[in-house]
Amino acid sequence: MLKLNSKASKGVVGIDISSTSVKLIQLSEKNGKFQVEAYGVLPLAENDVMDKTIMQPENVGEVLERTYNLANPSLKQVAVAVPTISAITKIIEMDADMNDDEREVQIRMDAEQYIPYPLDEVSLDFEILKTNDRNPNKVDVLLVATRTENVEKRVEVVELAGLKAKIVDVESYALERAYALLADSLPMGANLVGVLDIGHTQTTLTVLDHGKVIYSREQSFGGKQLTQEVQQRYGLSYAEAGFSKKERNLPDDYETEILYPFMDALAQQAARSLQFFFSSSQYSEIDHLLLAGGGANIQGLPKLLQDNLGYRVTVANPFLRMSYAPQVDIKKLENDASSLLVASGLALRSFD
Repeated sequence: MLKLNSKASKGVVGIDISSTSVKLIQLSEKNGKFQVEAYGVLPLAENDVMDKTIMQPENVGEVLERTYNLANPSLKQVAVAVPTISAITKIIEMDADMNDDEREVQIRMDAEQYIPYPLDEVSLDFEILKTNDRNPNKVDVLLVATRTENVEKRVEVVELAGLKAKIVDVESYALERAYALLADSLPMGANLVGVLDIGHTQTTLTVLDHGKVIYSREQSFGGKQLTQEVQQRYGLSYAEAGFSKKERNLPDDYETEILYPFMDALAQQAARSLQFFFSSSQYSEIDHLLLAGGGANIQGLPKLLQDNLGYRVTVANPFLRMSYAPQVDIKKLENDASSLLVASGLALRSFD
């Protein structure tokens, strides 16, 4: 089973395993305000995770263990997430008077209607959303399913690191929870908000309406292209190119010859993703665009996207209104903040 409904009685550490790194966040709540208790990010080797599929569980488990030891959280229970693209979600109508066991039996009996895989290869969970508006004797139930291997790989990594997977969530629901931390920093009336997550190999546009995900689309474009351009132009190794890019330690022609063309290409990808959203929905514009992921911190990118797309663009930071434990490196956390939406959303499962 997916553990969508699990209650984190003693709290959980949010663990986000991306294609390039392991990210960890532990949150607490003091006087109605969240505090970052522990935080850590460590890079993964290039082929440990490919397109969010864990290829080398032992390596990823070792990196998670090191991240955990460096961050030094107080909990061993963790929440992880499967990629949105790997999950099937469906809202179904069920009788209101059924108990959870009866619902599970019914869902499994009807599973072929909703899930295109053999049932013995699938992990699933469900959550009652609300009484059905059309019929008070029915309830709307959210069904979430994914291939069991997607869950097992993440649980294996967690256990290899000496930790316990209490919750296995879906990235889009973790993002919804993290969005609640961002809502206060958005302009008044910004109800339809796009989140452009610029990752290593993929850029994902997620659109939220009043905090609920209504659209998500991935494109094969990300920071790796920029690193490869640097590598080829200046004759560096891939690792040297990545380091030099991050430290902004490159020749004078880097910005005009490589960075600005990359940013222009990224703006075109963003415009294309928005057009796909508009053409498949009733909407013709969004109210605001948030940048997330490792590429969000490229200097000048928010302004370039704002000029090109015509929407206000800001960089996501879920920690703006939080306090920090003494052990947390605040400067480093703020630099990584835009990459920590999923990890933060998972850490918020402590307060369900």
